[in-house]
Amino acid sequence: MVNGTQTVLSSATSDARGIAEAFRKTRAVREWKDRLAVYALSLCALLVLWPLFSILYDLLHQGLSSLNWDFFTKLPKPVGESGGGMANAIVGTLILLAIALCVGVPVGLAAGVYLSEYAGTRFAGVIRFTTDVMNGIPSIVYGTFAYALFVIPMRSFSAISGGVALGIMMIPIITRTTEQFIRMVPPSLREAGVALGIPRWRVTTDIVLQTAMGGILTGIMVALARVAGETAPLLFTAFGNRFWHSSLTQPISALPIQIFAYAISPFDDWHRQAWAGALVLILLVFIVNLQARYFVTRQSKIFSQK
Repeated sequence: MVNGTQTVLSSATSDARGIAEAFRKTRAVREWKDRLAVYALSLCALLVLWPLFSILYDLLHQGLSSLNWDFFTKLPKPVGESGGGMANAIVGTLILLAIALCVGVPVGLAAGVYLSEYAGTRFAGVIRFTTDVMNGIPSIVYGTFAYALFVIPMRSFSAISGGVALGIMMIPIITRTTEQFIRMVPPSLREAGVALGIPRWRVTTDIVLQTAMGGILTGIMVALARVAGETAPLLFTAFGNRFWHSSLTQPISALPIQIFAYAISPFDDWHRQAWAGALVLILLVFIVNLQARYFVTRQSKIFSQK
């Protein structure tokens, strides 16, 4: 009896050791696969970031030396003369972005609110499909649209046509981000407002929009960064101007147009200024993206508290 018990215990111990050994081997294989996956993903991340860092390095190396006070305060010099700056292009870019905000924000915000509050209607489905299609339209198509809508009737390139082209490009981005962030607002907030006897439109404007405002501002910043560096639409609308703009109905310069014109020129000094202009434009987009990141972080904290 004792020998049989010892045999059973020995067999059980041997089986337990075999199971433990198999578990250790399985765990080692899993850890090895996990490390391999981490290394592969890290390599993919480096491959993605490498073009970005190489571009930033070239911009800093080529453009930083050309940045000076004259670049930000003076107009471009005539052909063949060195020096000058892109003051008119910097101001023109800000004006075009301001016009784009006036066009894109109201339309995109209203469309996003409608999609979130009346998501089940047929018209909402049409709007959603249209905005998705607009996201895939090449930017030059927006330029030709604004050209036919404004430039041909006015018989002149203008800041208005350029700003409208950029504003229309912003609409689908603002619409979809507004819809998504409003949907993230807890339904209990809407129910509380309705329970207090507040009209639905007041609930939407005073409660829902205020709660989702951080996310909405994020969408606006992302859309602004998206259109800030567009060149093709402006070639058909704003066209460019080597002097200070005199009216919104006249051609206006912008950093993308000026960079493009200088980059294809045969003059070395213009090439250096093109690098400097590209660096300033990248810094502008970077600042806008930082603002978007800030609004995303703040909005996430608000939703986590709710």
